[in-house]
Amino acid sequence: MDLRRWVNAAVDEITAWQHTYGPYDRHAALRVDDKAFADAFGELTSRLHDNYPFFHPRYAGQMLKPPHPAAVVGHLAAMLINPNNHALDGGPATARMEREAVDALATMFGFGQHLGHLTTSGTVANLEALFVAREIHPGKGIAHNADAHYTHARMCHLLGVESFPVATDTAGRMDLDALEELLRTGQVGTVVLTAGTTGLGAIDPIHEALALREKYGVRLHVDAAYGGFFTLIADDTPDGVTAAPYRAIPHCDSVVVDPHKHGLQPYGCGAVIFADPAVGRFYQHDSPYTYFTSAELHLGEISLECSRAGAAAAALWLTHRLLPLTPDGLGAVLRPGRRAALRWTELLENSDLLAPYQQPELDIVTYLPRTGRLSEIDRISAAVMEAGMSAHPDKAVFLATYGIEGRALADRGHQIEADVPTGRILRSVL
Repeated sequence: MDLRRWVNAAVDEITAWQHTYGPYDRHAALRVDDKAFADAFGELTSRLHDNYPFFHPRYAGQMLKPPHPAAVVGHLAAMLINPNNHALDGGPATARMEREAVDALATMFGFGQHLGHLTTSGTVANLEALFVAREIHPGKGIAHNADAHYTHARMCHLLGVESFPVATDTAGRMDLDALEELLRTGQVGTVVLTAGTTGLGAIDPIHEALALREKYGVRLHVDAAYGGFFTLIADDTPDGVTAAPYRAIPHCDSVVVDPHKHGLQPYGCGAVIFADPAVGRFYQHDSPYTYFTSAELHLGEISLECSRAGAAAAALWLTHRLLPLTPDGLGAVLRPGRRAALRWTELLENSDLLAPYQQPELDIVTYLPRTGRLSEIDRISAAVMEAGMSAHPDKAVFLATYGIEGRALADRGHQIEADVPTGRILRSVL
């Protein structure tokens, strides 16, 4: 794909569309002197060099990557119009694209009838799911994996709801025995299950939690912001991921996924999907200056956010035309990262210098120096990361670290002297 060609084509197509409305005088602010812009642009591009090479295979740090070229072109084309998907009168074309893209996401998870929309982030998507949970179970708390993303505790604080972190097992998954003990108190109305924790990539036993919902009448919300797209390769094959938790997602009440992670979209593009369209009643509102072009449901009527970029919907919609949400479409993009995580772990198991912290469930690998004290593990891990980042660009390797306690090492069979309470190990997203 010739990105330059299609970026120019996007500009030409939108310019031609603009001309159909007849000539007009542009404001002076839009008549930009090329020399003046060249100076500003030169400073911009120079400053953008102060970034890590997310595009390169030797970047194995965080879950960051450039967007797919189709997403770049789709985003730019729509951005030149700048539609606002809050209401149909703000972006009729991109609002319909958003519905189609969200329908594809819902189908990917196995949802039938549903209600959903894009958001600017997984944080906002989770906020919406927890907001609905609070409205359905007022006065009840929200339980989540103790290793879940910190957004859940923060959003509970924002919503005025008590947050209950639940202990994890030796693989970082929610301990369902600990969860049931909490549910017996009657304090919890919603359980957040994580399909891929952002620290370890651990997948909570969603399929086993379904019975607890029936027993205690709680809502089940799935935070699949990071790991959701792995449902495309959840087939129990050697280079796939475990199927049972993902097959249980359509039986839960809501799910969140971030297309700006493994969906190859520009930031920010999250999504929230509810199994019961009736939860839209919690969003009901009116406005004297919008929602006037159609009696059809406007996306702003089922969203806590107001203005949202229609360009995000256009980018996702266009990417789906090339990489449909199927095992052979986007799923084929995920398998190499999964294979890399498995291969890296195999190498670690046979290394005299490094050991795997635990087996990867998705594409996150955690590992540590083979030494006897936690303080040394911490020191060496930090030194390895720093050395990799500070090497010459053609030899640099970009890693990340992950903070753990000595007890967590012991739980995973590592015979380590915990001479300090906590330390850092190495972590990579492949």
